[in-house]
Amino acid sequence: MRLAARHLTKGSGQALGEADVDETELAGHAAHLPIFITAPGHTDWLLVLIGILLVAAVLGLGALFLTIHSLPERIAHRSKKLQLEIVAVLCLLALFTHEHMFWVVALVLAMIDLPDLTSPLKRMAVALEHQAGIPSEPEPETGFEEAAPEPETEAPAPPAKTRKPAAKVTAKTTPAAKPAADKKQES
Repeated sequence: MRLAARHLTKGSGQALGEADVDETELAGHAAHLPIFITAPGHTDWLLVLIGILLVAAVLGLGALFLTIHSLPERIAHRSKKLQLEIVAVLCLLALFTHEHMFWVVALVLAMIDLPDLTSPLKRMAVALEHQAGIPSEPEPETGFEEAAPEPETEAPAPPAKTRKPAAKVTAKTTPAAKPAADKKQES
């Protein structure tokens, strides 16, 4: 059996011509082809393998990117930082604007501890209210502390604490004032 192939002859100026090619000649050339070249009509396994690897690499790199991107937020959440919301907003801004400085600032904020200035002020306010006899308001839940488990049975309320009346302050006599007190007692 003979196959016909069209080719262009060099320098002869002829148009397309036909040359007869033997099938055995094609089989001899096929032996020298690399293994990844497939015959016409067969499945290209290398293309399928590279396609699967490409999809897996894109999904894996995307998951890695999002994991690293949420790192500051997870650090701040795990250590229950007060600045958790600021860190979360900075992470979202960095994600949607592709400004890496937002992510760096969020990571720094998640790593450092900001001083808690409100707790001492709240304790002072509660102490002043207690001294003045004003009932203090219950503190709102901040969400950062873990809630204590609810008791299954109601415990009896502790007895109300009553304040003792203040004792009268008497003036103490100093050694210099003692002779004057003695003079009063003698008369």
